[in-house]
Amino acid sequence: MTIKVTKKGKNLTVFLGGRLDTSTAPELEKTLQQQLNGITNLIFDLAELEYISSAGLRILLAAHKTMLTQGSMKVIHVNEVVMEVFDITGFVEILTIE
Repeated sequence: MTIKVTKKGKNLTVFLGGRLDTSTAPELEKTLQQQLNGITNLIFDLAELEYISSAGLRILLAAHKTMLTQGSMKVIHVNEVVMEVFDITGFVEILTIE
């Protein structure tokens, strides 16, 4: 999995590529723990994310809960495969997806 982080002031964009699953989720979780302090606007760019498992969904949900107290979070550039997972799991009702 590829994780690229861009931080501008209180804005953080996390670009994900590849597969977000049980083996890669801990890396993303660690990155977010290091980066989220003081962030008020979090964007996940999933343009190149090919697959997301329940472990990846858990990380997104945890980030969402954190950002509810700090500011806002949105998910952008979601492909059909990942959007189908969001639909099936009900994440389309929880996350702001553009």
